[in-house]
Amino acid sequence: MGEYLASIFGTEKDKVNCSFYFKIGACRHGDRCSRLHNKPTFSQEGFTELQEKYGEIEEMNVCNNLGDHLVGNVYVKFRREEDAERAVAELNNRWFNGQAVHAELSPVTDFRESCCRQYEMGECTRGGFCNFMHLRPISRNLRRQLYGRGPRRRSPPRFHTSHCPREGNRRHSPDHRHGRF
Repeated sequence: MGEYLASIFGTEKDKVNCSFYFKIGACRHGDRCSRLHNKPTFSQEGFTELQEKYGEIEEMNVCNNLGDHLVGNVYVKFRREEDAERAVAELNNRWFNGQAVHAELSPVTDFRESCCRQYEMGECTRGGFCNFMHLRPISRNLRRQLYGRGPRRRSPPRFHTSHCPREGNRRHSPDHRHGRF
């Protein structure tokens, strides 16, 4: 029984935990959701200030969605867990563009599962109100500053690459270096 429960954790078959919160770190139903939003209690994994002040960034994703649960979301994956924890703690006391920053640790382990594949192919009919992430590309200059990659190295992977089926590629232990800002 335990093996079966582990195999469905965070999937659509899981009737206890919210699969959308598990995949995206946000749910359109918010506190009204009938399923649990398991928020990490420790770290999951100006933007250049994040790297300069808190530590090395492995990945950054900026949502281009309009739905309340995704609008303005920026997901940052730090190399070290401690850096993400410190960033969340300190950023919650900050303001950006006249609005308070709300930072929290995120359960997302694989952003490829969070992205709208139809949007990446230019075929999403839901537009900005899609429940999966529509990522806004970051500039080449900012990418170079964040990831510290010179011209000879490959750029970070984009999210339109092929992937394994959802059921067979699920990790059950979260990577604790992600934060949602």
